[in-house]
Amino acid sequence: MTSDDNNYTQDQGSLDDRSRREFVALSAAVGLAATAGSAVAAESKVVEKDVEIRTPDGTCDAAFFHPAAGSHPGVVIWTDIFGLRPSFRGIGRRLAASGYSVLVPNPFYRTAKAPVFGDISKFNFQDPASRAKMQQITGPINASGAIESDAKAHIGFLDGQRQVDTAKKIGTQGYCMGGPLVFRTAASQSDRVGAGATFHGGGLVTDKPDSPHLLIPKIKARMYIAIATSDDVRQPDAKDKLRAAFTAANVQAEVVVYQGMQHGWCVPDMPHQANGQPIYNKAEADRAWGKLLELYKGTLA
Repeated sequence: MTSDDNNYTQDQGSLDDRSRREFVALSAAVGLAATAGSAVAAESKVVEKDVEIRTPDGTCDAAFFHPAAGSHPGVVIWTDIFGLRPSFRGIGRRLAASGYSVLVPNPFYRTAKAPVFGDISKFNFQDPASRAKMQQITGPINASGAIESDAKAHIGFLDGQRQVDTAKKIGTQGYCMGGPLVFRTAASQSDRVGAGATFHGGGLVTDKPDSPHLLIPKIKARMYIAIATSDDVRQPDAKDKLRAAFTAANVQAEVVVYQGMQHGWCVPDMPHQANGQPIYNKAEADRAWGKLLELYKGTLA
C-alpha cells in the first residue's frame, strides 16, 4: 500500500467516525423531537377547567386537570409563594398528561382570587411594599388548622370526581412555600395520601413547635425531598434532621441536595438572581420531574 493509500484509509476512517457521530447526533435529535411531540400530543388530550371548592373558610378557586378519558390517581399541587398562575397551570397540565387527575388550588383564596401577583419576573424581594403585600396574602394560611382543613376539602373534591380513581392513593407535591403544606397534607390526611414530594421547600425544619419535620411520625406516605444547594448552604443541618426523623418514624423517604441549584430551580417563571443569572434550570428541573414520576408510579399506580 502506498503512502497515498495510507492517507486515504486514515481519511476514510475519520469520515466514518464523523458519519457515526453525525448519525448519533441526528438520532438523538430525532428522538428528542419525537419525545417532545409525544408530550405535546399527550397534553393536547388533557382537559383543563377552573373549579371552586367549598372549605370551612370560604370558596377556593382552583384549576383541575385530567386526561380526557378514564379515571386516574389524584394529585394536589401546592404552589410556591407566587400562587396559582400560568406556570403552575403548565405543571398541572404536564402531570395530567402523564396519567393523573390534578388539582392546583389557589392557596391564598382567603385573601384574593388567583392570580394574586402580576408579572413576577419584576418582583423585588427587597421592596418593603412588595414584602408587606406578600405577608398580608400569606398570613391566613399560617393559621392553626387552615391548611389541614384545605387539604381535606381538596382531597374530598378529587374523590368526588369521576376522573379520579378512588381505589388509588392520592399524591401531593409542593414548591417553596408549598413544601411545608405537603407535610401538613400528608400528616393530616395520612390514610389517603400515599406519596409526597417537595421541591426547594422552604422552612421544612425550624426550631418552632409547629415545624413541618415534627409531623413526620404522622405521615404514612412515601416522600421525596429535593433541596436546593442555596438552601442547604443556609441550613446545612436540615437534610440530616429530615433523614433522621424519617428513619426514626420508619417513613420511606429520599432526601436529595441538587448540587449547584438555587431556591426555585424547578419553576420556569422564577425571577432571575440579583446577578442576572436564571434561577430556573431546565435540565435539573427535568431530572426532578423524572424522580417525581418514579415516586408516583411506585406508590399511586
